[in-house]
Amino acid sequence: MLFGMQAHDGPLTRLRKSHEQSVLDLLREHGPLSRAELGTHCGLSRTTLYDIVAGLVEGGAVVTTTPRAEVRRRGRPVEKLSLNPDAGEAIGIDFARRAIHVSAVNVAHEVIGSASESHAPGLTWPQRADIAERLLGSLGGPPPVGRSAGRAPRHGVLRLGLLSAIGVGVVGPVVDPDSPDSRVRGPDGLSALLRERFGVPVLLDNNTRLAALAEAVWGAASDGGDVLYLRLSHGVGGGLVVGGRLHRGMYGLSGEFGHITVDPRGALCECGGTGCLETVASLDAVLRRYRSEGGRAEDISGFLASAASGDRRAHAVLERTGTDIGTVLAAVCNAVGPGVVVIGGELAEAGAALFGPVERSLRAHVMPMVRDRVRLRSATLGEAGSSLGGIALVLRESPLLSRYPQPVTEEHA
Repeated sequence: MLFGMQAHDGPLTRLRKSHEQSVLDLLREHGPLSRAELGTHCGLSRTTLYDIVAGLVEGGAVVTTTPRAEVRRRGRPVEKLSLNPDAGEAIGIDFARRAIHVSAVNVAHEVIGSASESHAPGLTWPQRADIAERLLGSLGGPPPVGRSAGRAPRHGVLRLGLLSAIGVGVVGPVVDPDSPDSRVRGPDGLSALLRERFGVPVLLDNNTRLAALAEAVWGAASDGGDVLYLRLSHGVGGGLVVGGRLHRGMYGLSGEFGHITVDPRGALCECGGTGCLETVASLDAVLRRYRSEGGRAEDISGFLASAASGDRRAHAVLERTGTDIGTVLAAVCNAVGPGVVVIGGELAEAGAALFGPVERSLRAHVMPMVRDRVRLRSATLGEAGSSLGGIALVLRESPLLSRYPQPVTEEHA
């Protein structure tokens, strides 16, 4: 049904509906946009676009805002358009190895909040879902991040009744894109469990891939186009965002950068290969390297503290590890040509001691013609990345905007 139009279904009506849907989809995917930005994306004439936007604003589907004074640039403030935040909300849940992270965002891309909690190993999925539900109930309204920083959230707490969908990240490969209740299938029964709990569709994906999508939407690469993301944690993995969409691969195995060989004569990897990047760049591998050089650290926090204090052995380990990482990143860059490379995970907290050798190795091995065009950045979203990525998955890949305010028609005018 059209906003502010008669409900007949002639050719002009269908054309207008198509234009309206295009504008709504762009705002759902990108968040707040100016009219000029909308015009660039949708290709409609200025007159047609302004007419469509006016109808959507009048009908309540779209709202207008201007940036707060402290975030404006000089000159006249540019009015932004966004989906009506009352139209719906989405939540993201990251079921990490020993922790659960949750986030909530409304369809206007306003971040409502994030929360996390560690847990003991061996919890059942219903127990983990209980934790997630409790965390979601605790969310308040912190200052928004990224593109939503121009306006304050309207909602102080999450309203579960307005949920449009849930995006969920899990550890490990996620396959079977023909699953009837999600784009992909993860642990058996998890989608059904969460759908029963919240009464909305569930979209599942690998949590590291979702972190890649979040960095492309709200984080370090929000201006970057195609993005390569690498997470250096207990495992080593990543994700590719191409044309604003996650690239999953035929079997849901895209982004397994940790299993690219860096030393054919190296250590055996859990995947069955030899000398994979994960055997030298995972947290355990880095600690083993450090201890073999005579360093003492009980965990990665101790190692990072030693590196920050100038420990030459820690810096030597980071130099070798960063060189290996840069070599692998260069190979992937030569294959897919991203504009931005983002590195996250606990090891990324080493900062320049790691990023320096990574960048030198990347520049040395990437094709000369793109050497100065690939930008290397540190992830910015931290532990909330994967849960925010679940929300980005919902906003970009699921047209779940069923709760707009009642459209205005001639009958209701």
